[in-house]
Amino acid sequence: MQKFVAEFIGTLTLVLFGCGAAVLGGDHVGQLGIALAFGFAIVAMAYGIGSISGCHVNPAVSLAVFIAGRMNAREMGLYWVAQFLGALAGAGILAVLAGVASGLGHNGWGPGYNGEFSMQAALVFEVVMTALFTIVILGSTAAGAPAGFAGLAIGITLAVIHIVGIQVTGVSVNPARSFGPAVLVGGTALSQLWLFFVGPLIGAVIGGALYRLKVLR
Repeated sequence: MQKFVAEFIGTLTLVLFGCGAAVLGGDHVGQLGIALAFGFAIVAMAYGIGSISGCHVNPAVSLAVFIAGRMNAREMGLYWVAQFLGALAGAGILAVLAGVASGLGHNGWGPGYNGEFSMQAALVFEVVMTALFTIVILGSTAAGAPAGFAGLAIGITLAVIHIVGIQVTGVSVNPARSFGPAVLVGGTALSQLWLFFVGPLIGAVIGGALYRLKVLR
């Protein structure tokens, strides 16, 4: 139960801080500010709940950890439920503050969305960036990695991914982060949600497999 609550709170915080920066402060802080909001949210939660649940706050991360052999399927399922509910709660709080019409920082691609990149570009971005993200997470939390620095490495990586990719997809690399806003916004955001499940989960399989097969140690 402690792990469930920690993952719920952590994912809620990620969505509320990251998407909240985009919706409530985007005009003032710009793309860099939004990127840092997502990154700093992960740093904060890594040190706040990392000792309880590992601070996955992301179904793709939990899948990569499972594939790498560091958690069992039952625990992964528990994490997924907590993460999706947390993301929905975070998006719900943001909807109360800004209204659903604000878009809630939902992910997307194509005409009318940020840089209007293609579906193919969006899918490639999500796969590659999630793979790199999970590699950093698995490496920085492995035995022998410098103690105490994982949260910084993971948060900085997420911030850089957002700097690179906000114009492409708004950056998901996290099915739960995409799920919360899309469910409440509906329409195109919901119809495009599949890509933000498929891309990150494929990337997570790649990242996890590299450690499972001992290509990376």
